[in-house]
Amino acid sequence: MTNEQPTLKHGDEYIVIFSGGPSDGQTDRRIATASGWDDEIIVNGLESSAAAEFAYAATTAKQVGDRVHVTYVWDPKDADDLEAAEERYDT
Repeated sequence: MTNEQPTLKHGDEYIVIFSGGPSDGQTDRRIATASGWDDEIIVNGLESSAAAEFAYAATTAKQVGDRVHVTYVWDPKDADDLEAAEERYDT
């Protein structure tokens, strides 16, 4: 087994794994661009009645079977405030 960085061709599908923040533990499938996977993903959410955006930065990528899994980590210091759980309507 090697620690080689996986590569993607334009149009390849990869798996996104979110770590931290409002999307913690969620996954998504994305299509690679000419430069490979995205360096950053912006997740839009609703907080009160205003739209909030949360930025996730790619930190690690690994080959798992025939797919590339890329982990994106949320950095709370540059993010909008999260709404307290008791104030959300979905809990």
